[in-house]
Amino acid sequence: MVGSPRALVLGAGISGLLAAYRLRQQLGDAATIVVADPEPGSGGKLRTGEVGQSGGPVELGAEAFVRRRPEVTSLAAELGIAEQLVHPSGLRPAIWAGHELHPMPAGTFMGIPLGPEALEGLVDDTTLARIAAEPGLPLDWKPGQDASLGQLLAERFGPRVVQRSVDPLMAGVYGGGTEHIGVRAATPELAAALDRGATSITAAARSALRPGPAGPVFATFRDGYRILIDALERAARAERTQDFLDRPLRADGRGWDAGVLGHADIVVIATPAHAAGRLLAQAAPEASHELARIQHASAALVTLDLPLDAGIPQHSGVLVATGEELAAKAFTFTSRKWTHQAHRNLVRVSLGRFGDDPGTSILDQPDARIIDIARADLSTVTGVAEEPLATRVQRWRDGLPQYEPGHAERVTTIEQAVAPMPGLALAGAYLHGVGVPACIATADAAVAQALSGVAG
Repeated sequence: MVGSPRALVLGAGISGLLAAYRLRQQLGDAATIVVADPEPGSGGKLRTGEVGQSGGPVELGAEAFVRRRPEVTSLAAELGIAEQLVHPSGLRPAIWAGHELHPMPAGTFMGIPLGPEALEGLVDDTTLARIAAEPGLPLDWKPGQDASLGQLLAERFGPRVVQRSVDPLMAGVYGGGTEHIGVRAATPELAAALDRGATSITAAARSALRPGPAGPVFATFRDGYRILIDALERAARAERTQDFLDRPLRADGRGWDAGVLGHADIVVIATPAHAAGRLLAQAAPEASHELARIQHASAALVTLDLPLDAGIPQHSGVLVATGEELAAKAFTFTSRKWTHQAHRNLVRVSLGRFGDDPGTSILDQPDARIIDIARADLSTVTGVAEEPLATRVQRWRDGLPQYEPGHAERVTTIEQAVAPMPGLALAGAYLHGVGVPACIATADAAVAQALSGVAG
């Protein structure tokens, strides 16, 4: 690079903003850093808003992060906002299965039972017997292979284990059932244990189970993820534009020609997978092809601000088993789960699953209809039917990338195709995990790669 470098970050979600911040740290005050996103706000799937007059921020997208990964807590300390971190109340979720509530099972790894006692009361006796017998069944697993997590577990334990224990957990992460989710990408610890020679899924799950840090599993920001987004924008000191590329990126001999956005020495693409594929159609056609094949789930989130005396159960929420006659896949009892929200009575209902018929997608229904569906499902599960004081609907179309069997190999192909291109790198939820910590990690890696390609 000659003179003051110009860096372009495409996408203003958490991955893009973290990339802009790291670029500012590495390139200094003289660099020009531009963050381009056609959306008016920043944060992507991290969106904090208001619901009604009961006071305080509400998450309209991702709600929390897993503490066992250090990226968010470390970043919060680095940005001087660690005092904003708060933890759940300690209440556990329940599972809605067979038209009734069940306690969330203990003694599982991502819902995979470590023994039959883990799922007593949630599944039938025949299934419990299959769980008990699984360690003795021959296991045909070749190191490095991949498979549908749902299919593999159904073959070993029976479909009820998948529908009532594993699917409810995975639906909250990926927006659908495990029949579309690959073992290697979604549960890498399980795949690693199998690669090492575990003789059964039970043995692999026991080996994969590792204690996390002491204390609660999850954390969030008291005043919402907007605290993190605002802090990153201040620290990055980047130009923000809603202009966006009108054609694919092109190498121009000095760096990258980004159409209406001009020349850039460095480009970090932090858009969703399909948009990244379109941007790379000329520069990296193989990567573009693989990015276009990544499927996504859509969701609608309905936040209900209920009267304080509405009798929400003493759980952090309810996960819904596959096959139940509900549109909702999960309920978060926000004011039960988070003590900083206990002054009101907020409930969040998540609707929509991967594979829903596009012609009847709940996302295409009017807000009033979506709210009616959410309230009806809440009444079915909890008996609470009070009129909300306020409501809000948030649609997330194509919001959750699907980690299908072979996803890890696909990501390797994408990254290998882009790696030789100086000053270009990718970041985002479709690469190495959909959670906020994973997105931060991809952005850190993307900046390191992009800068290494133009060093000197």
